[in-house]
Amino acid sequence: MTFGLSLSIMIAVTLLGFITFRLNFLSIFTPGGAPLMLAPLLVLIETVSYITRVISLGLRLAANISAGHLLFAILSGFAFNMLSNGLVILSLFPMLIMVFITLLEMMVAVIQAYVFCLLTTIYLGDTIALH
Repeated sequence: MTFGLSLSIMIAVTLLGFITFRLNFLSIFTPGGAPLMLAPLLVLIETVSYITRVISLGLRLAANISAGHLLFAILSGFAFNMLSNGLVILSLFPMLIMVFITLLEMMVAVIQAYVFCLLTTIYLGDTIALH
């Protein structure tokens, strides 16, 4: 899901670039003032960089979501095992930690949404203002 979201944003950014600048949009793959002999290498490097944006945008979001869910699953399993073994008083500690992890996960979700929107804005800005 996160990769699909980042892929759709990068497709929209690319389409916007082609609609706005037509074939001149491809100039983002060659930095200005670069020697002509280095052009094939620079185009390859810039293309890999452009594709890596999609992967990093989706991967960052997915990793943070998965890490929070995994930590919550481990602690809830620990609390359940303590409850099923009759350690009711001791199981309150993992349950209390789960409450704080839920709050932490909500804060991480807000920060990740902010970072995702900020990076999307930067990518759109790069598309609108060619170098």
